[in-house]
Amino acid sequence: MILIVDDDPSIAASLSLLLKQHGYASVTAPAPAEALSVVRREHPALVIQDMNFTRRTSGEEGLQLLTAIRDEAPAMPVILMTAWGSISLAVEGMKRGAADFITKPWSNAHVVQSVETALALQRSAGSPTRASRLDLDEAFDFSNILGSDPKILKILDLVGRIAPTEASVLITGESGTGKELIAEAVHRNSRRRTKPFVKVNLGGVSSTLFESEMFGHVRGAFTDARQDRKGRFEVADGGSIFLDEIGELDPASQVKLLRVLQDRTYEVLGSSRTRTVDVRVIAATNRELQELVARGEFREDLLYRLNLITIQLPPLRERRGDIPALASHFLRRAAEAYGSGVEAITPRAMEWLKGQNWPGNIRQLRQLIERAVLIRGGRELDVDDFGAVRDAVSRDGSKDALPEVGAMTLDDIERAMIVKSMRHYEGNVSRVAEALGLSRAALYRRLEKYGIEA
Repeated sequence: MILIVDDDPSIAASLSLLLKQHGYASVTAPAPAEALSVVRREHPALVIQDMNFTRRTSGEEGLQLLTAIRDEAPAMPVILMTAWGSISLAVEGMKRGAADFITKPWSNAHVVQSVETALALQRSAGSPTRASRLDLDEAFDFSNILGSDPKILKILDLVGRIAPTEASVLITGESGTGKELIAEAVHRNSRRRTKPFVKVNLGGVSSTLFESEMFGHVRGAFTDARQDRKGRFEVADGGSIFLDEIGELDPASQVKLLRVLQDRTYEVLGSSRTRTVDVRVIAATNRELQELVARGEFREDLLYRLNLITIQLPPLRERRGDIPALASHFLRRAAEAYGSGVEAITPRAMEWLKGQNWPGNIRQLRQLIERAVLIRGGRELDVDDFGAVRDAVSRDGSKDALPEVGAMTLDDIERAMIVKSMRHYEGNVSRVAEALGLSRAALYRRLEKYGIEA
């Protein structure tokens, strides 16, 4: 049974009818006091509540009711309903424990999806944790992910439990930790597995091309638009969209993305017709989004729309026990791809691999083994082979080597590279932006951030 709390009888009736059509019984309450009475007496499975119940529009009543419900029944999911203009209230509600928020006027499909997701997540939270990799592989398809480290098993168990829901997922972790593989696993174990899985690297999409790339365009929408083009969201309709490097998105594009995530509607560039889309959103970043929010570089409401579920991937140095399995797998793939006779890694070399720090994580391990297979001969790879490859790579980069680990922060390195590029291109912002793989707007933001004169 679902509790609907709203002082407008027409809204309560509309939601009750919608839920009934999808097999959910409901009860309504016009005010917080009555709502709390129902919570205590009937223990509903979920609450959908408005944020205002009198002439006051501050939303404080809704936040107080949310707090009271969470105190009374901490595990009970609460979905907030608010107008688009008061999204900040919904964000505050999410901080206080709300499961989701819906804006008015709502989409019926979005309401039902939000309810189903919240209930599914609540059920999965009580599921027993599977202890072994064998159990996980019997229940789910994790064929693209190697490892039996307890941290990885915990992540795979979480992926298995949340994949069948429609919850948006935010995957965080250092570069090279396998965020894309986890995103694929979420999709492959979801109800959308037979539908498209569309990958978008937002770090490579400039602000000027964002709308065209994501939402498509019609012929004649701009100078080079010689034919209609489908956007990534349209291609992903019915399936999942993977938004990699979400932390690199500029503020204007963040607003446009938030709109489609919130309303599931968008407009093709050059067209005034509003279209709807049904996608599951999986995002990933190696940046600390909370820090970006604090600096005003990332919208807090977008963050809360993206991270209904957050998966933090551990670096390879925290799961050293998985290195032998990963190394052997990469060796087999490289030997097959390059027609090499290398068949194994010696025990001594494997211990050496386990002892390295791997700042580039799994990607760095794979590249080292691939280079060793290409460069070194023999049937086995030993420590000397890996050392020779590493030394060769170091010599290649010695002309302008990176500083020692810990000597500079990423911000320091980024600022130094921008200054170097500005000098090289004599202040030509367009050429600097192109060389650094940034849009002009993104480069200007960094120039301002680091106090660099253009």
